[in-house]
Amino acid sequence: MGDPKGVAEGVPTAVRPDPQTGDGRYPIAWLTIRVPYRAEPTATSWCACGRDRNAKGGADVWALITDHEAHRDTCPLRTTQEGKAAA
Repeated sequence: MGDPKGVAEGVPTAVRPDPQTGDGRYPIAWLTIRVPYRAEPTATSWCACGRDRNAKGGADVWALITDHEAHRDTCPLRTTQEGKAAA
């Protein structure tokens, strides 16, 4: 019978699964910073562990950035029980 009418030669007719495989890593925390033109900066720090913090104003946004970076070492999703026992 052949390919359906209108299909170019060499073009797959069925959707195939994505051949790319991940390495097992996925994001668990986000830091979003907004600096609108002529407006006060704001930031949001969110983590899948349940942490959700907001800041408004230059000094508070810088403090939240520092706090977000420090959370990497204390997040229960990033520190495994195995790593705690080894330390």
